[in-house]
Amino acid sequence: MNNNKALHGCVLLLLWPFQGTTGSMAECQDPGSTQCTISLEKLLDRAIQHAELIYLVSEESLTLFEEMFIPFHVRIPLTQTGNACTTSTLSIPTSRSEVQENSDKWLLHSILFLIKFWIDPLVKLQTSLDRYDNAPMALINKTKWISGKLMNLAQGVTILIQKMLGEGAVMLEQNNKSLADYPVHFDMLESVLRDYTLLACFKKDTHKMETFLKLLKCRRKGGLGCSLL
Repeated sequence: MNNNKALHGCVLLLLWPFQGTTGSMAECQDPGSTQCTISLEKLLDRAIQHAELIYLVSEESLTLFEEMFIPFHVRIPLTQTGNACTTSTLSIPTSRSEVQENSDKWLLHSILFLIKFWIDPLVKLQTSLDRYDNAPMALINKTKWISGKLMNLAQGVTILIQKMLGEGAVMLEQNNKSLADYPVHFDMLESVLRDYTLLACFKKDTHKMETFLKLLKCRRKGGLGCSLL
C-alpha cells in the first residue's frame, strides 16, 4: 500500500471534527463537491494539533487544580512520583532508545492504547469534581473539553492505523487495574489527592502522545536524526 495515498471522502472530516484550524485541510475538485481528499501528511498534522491542544489544556487544568486545592509544598513530590501513574506499568515505549527502536506500528498502537486508557478515568474525574463544593466551572469545563477531544483523537489515530498500516486497531497487553477501577472516595482530602495524581499522570501521558506523533511525522519525512522532542 502506498503510504502517500490520499484518503477519499469528506466523511473522514465529519468523523473527526477539529475546531480551531484555519481553512480546510481537504482538497476538493469542485466547490461543494463530496469527492474530496486529505493526505496522510495532513491527517497526521491534524492528529498532532489535537494532541498539542489536549496537552496544553491538561497543563492548564493541572495548574488550576493546584492553585485551588494543593498547597505548594505538596505539589513537587506528587508530580515527580512516576510510579503513582498506572500507565507506567503498561507495555509502551518510554525511553529514548525504546522509542527509536520501535516501529511506526508500535508507536501508533501505543498512542491509541494511551488514549483509550484515559477515556473512563476522565469521566470519573468529572463525576468527582461535581462533588466538590468549590470546584471552578473553568476546571470542570476543561475536563469535559478534553474528554471530547480525546474521543476525536482516538478516531483520527484509528484512521491513521488503518491507512498507514492497512489494519484495524489491536489490543495491547494491559495491567488489569486501571485508574478507572479505583473506588470513588467520599473523604474530601483523599479525593483531592487522588484527582490531583490523576491529572498529573494524564498530563504526562498526553505529552507522550504528542511526542510519538511528532516522531512519526519526522520519520515519514525521512529524517535521519528523529529523536524524542
